Formats: sequence, C-alpha cells, structure tokens
Amino acid sequence: MLTNRVLILIYRFYMKIYISTLLILAIVPIQVSLLTAAELNPFKLKDPLIGKAAPEIETEIWFNSKPLSLKSLRGKVVIIEFFQLWCPGCNSFSIPVMTKWRDKTFAGQRDIAFLSVHTVFEGHDYQTNERLRLFISEKNMTHPVAVDKSVKGNRIPLTMAKYRTGGTPCIVIIDKNGIVRFKYLGSFKTNLVESFIRELLMES
Repeated sequence: MLTNRVLILIYRFYMKIYISTLLILAIVPIQVSLLTAAELNPFKLKDPLIGKAAPEIETEIWFNSKPLSLKSLRGKVVIIEFFQLWCPGCNSFSIPVMTKWRDKTFAGQRDIAFLSVHTVFEGHDYQTNERLRLFISEKNMTHPVAVDKSVKGNRIPLTMAKYRTGGTPCIVIIDKNGIVRFKYLGSFKTNLVESFIRELLMES
C-alpha cells in the first residue's frame, strides 16, 4: 500500500507534467501568430493597410480595358501603380518597373494583374484625360489604366484617399485573397519585391 508521502510525490510529478503541457500549448499559438505576421509583412512596413482587405477602387474612366473591380480580380495577385503623368518618379521608376514586370519578369503568368491608377491631386488643368490617353500610348502602357474618381471641392481623388498613398509613385500589392501585402511610396529595390511577388503567386 502506498504511503501518503509517495502519493504526494506522484501527485507533484504529474502536476509538473500538466503545467508544462499547458505552458507549451499557450506558447505555440503565439509562435504561430508571430510567424503569420512575419509572412504577412516581411518588409516590416509600418502602414495600417498592410494585412487588411484592400479598399475597392473608385474610377471615372478606363483605358485598355472595360471597368474592373478588385472583387472581379480575386484569385489573382494584383499590382496597383498610383501615378501622375507629370510625376518625375513615375516616369523614371514606377512606369518602367510596371512595364518590365508585365512584359518580362511575370510575362505569361495568368494569376497576376497589373493596374495603373492616374491619381491627379495637382496640376488638374494640365493632367487631362486626353493628355493621359496620348501618354499611355507613348509609354506603351498596355495594361488597364484607370482615372481616379475626383470629388468636387476635394483636391485628393477617392481611391488615393482610401489608400493614403501620400503622393506618387506608390505601388500596392494585393494577394489572391484581396489582402494588402505591400505598399510603398517612392522607389525601392525591385529584386526583393519580385521575389515576394513570386511567393504570393505560389499561395492558394
């Protein structure tokens, strides 16, 4: 027959195992959560849109395409370029990058879509739709191009306001589930972002 002392020792032994198991089960979800967050935002971009559902775009007119919506593009990785035709950074960086990605880097990929949104927040008298039409042809922008919807009395058009781009050029990358995974104002190292896009293309 077991003595009280032996019973106490056995009890303490199993309690230690029980407590250790609870601690492990408590830590695992935290580790999984941290891993998910790292994958969601590998560049550690401090932007409130990262990891959230992409706001729907609001537009006035489309070139090279019928009107599109992000909902209609669900299941594809979507690259959005916010640009202005007279923007130096757009002409030297984002427009050439979009062309390269479309025609070379990701040519033939069915589950990727490229959109450019003309977000005019200055120089409204110069950056007209007719001038944009000529610009699109000159720059060989063969993918869908939309004009951001303006509101009378507001300098900032609607989609630009939703995405809080802060200016142009700004590139936003949305995954197949409609979640914003990348947003950057200005230029960046394209090779790193290209690798990230390839990872997004492999996701289901």
